[in-house]
Amino acid sequence: MKDLISQHKRLIIIFASLVALGITLWETNRFLQEFKQEERAKMSILASAYQKLLEVKDDNPPLLNLSSSILENNNTIPVIIVDKNNHIVFHRNLPQNQPKYLQKKLNEFKQTGKHFKLDLGNNDYQILYYGDSSLLNKLTYYPLILAGIFLLFLTIIYLYYHTGKISDENKLWSGLAKETAHQIGTPLSSLMGWLELLKVEDNLDIPVEEIEKDVQRLDIISQRFSKIGSSPALESENIYELTYKTVQYISNRTSKWVEIILTKPKTSIYALVNEQLYAWVIENLLKNAIDAMQGKGQIKINISETEKQVIIDIADSGKGIPPGKTHQIFRPGFTTKKRGWGLGLSLTKRIIEQYHKGKIYVLQSSQKGTTFRVVLKK
Repeated sequence: MKDLISQHKRLIIIFASLVALGITLWETNRFLQEFKQEERAKMSILASAYQKLLEVKDDNPPLLNLSSSILENNNTIPVIIVDKNNHIVFHRNLPQNQPKYLQKKLNEFKQTGKHFKLDLGNNDYQILYYGDSSLLNKLTYYPLILAGIFLLFLTIIYLYYHTGKISDENKLWSGLAKETAHQIGTPLSSLMGWLELLKVEDNLDIPVEEIEKDVQRLDIISQRFSKIGSSPALESENIYELTYKTVQYISNRTSKWVEIILTKPKTSIYALVNEQLYAWVIENLLKNAIDAMQGKGQIKINISETEKQVIIDIADSGKGIPPGKTHQIFRPGFTTKKRGWGLGLSLTKRIIEQYHKGKIYVLQSSQKGTTFRVVLKK
């Protein structure tokens, strides 16, 4: 549940970032359009000033000085003026004594369509072409830079979570190998003990039934691990009966100070499960509860159903999960024990959610105990 909430938070953050980027790009574009209109207005004034400068007579110094001042104050917008024969007669904010470069810029300005026609009378005219100022050129690239930064931000987020996922998978397989050794170790040690007894010639009390139990246990372990990584067959099973078998197995192998109470439902409840993997889930949850209670306490198991789901609640009287850790307990490698690999609950989550398409989460946890809830398809 916590992982789902965390995923939703990431999606919300990404969505909010996209909205913020969209608004920023839209506002930037609006600002650029306004800036372009401002520059065109300035060029309109400059064109008028230049035309007045050509028309003015020497006996009108104030108008002459005003027109010259307007032309000289343009220090940012590149300007090229040509006569009706397309000869350059004036340019500003462009390099001097570079005819080829000026002609190249003139061709660029013509393609943009930014110009003003200066009517000089007597069928004579000049055309003022202009380009974008250096500031406007820089601002034009701003949205691209912003989009690039945002894409870099998304890439970093992706790599962070992708690396974390790979790390979790590595922990899972590493822990799986250790869990395999641990699971096989118990019945294997028992079988070695029986072999030592068989070596005693005078010992005729051969414990065949106990040896058979250990061999069966090894077969169950083999079936469990063979189903990890494949798609196990799911069948409609009586959940109470399957749970009861696992409870009996654990009860016979744990402390007498641990009481496991399995409440039998009034009617038979069936769900789609794989018998070996479901037993593994209940076994892991019971062992986890026993560890939380430090070998002394009570575990209550309640099985119920809704129209489409089967619900198994496992409540212990242990010390509870530390605050802020309920969303971490299903991660591979996470454990609060001094000895342990942090794999049991991770495998349990994988079995329930990936193989059975169900759900498992912490229903509640306090200093008085913890309740795990498993939800299966009916």
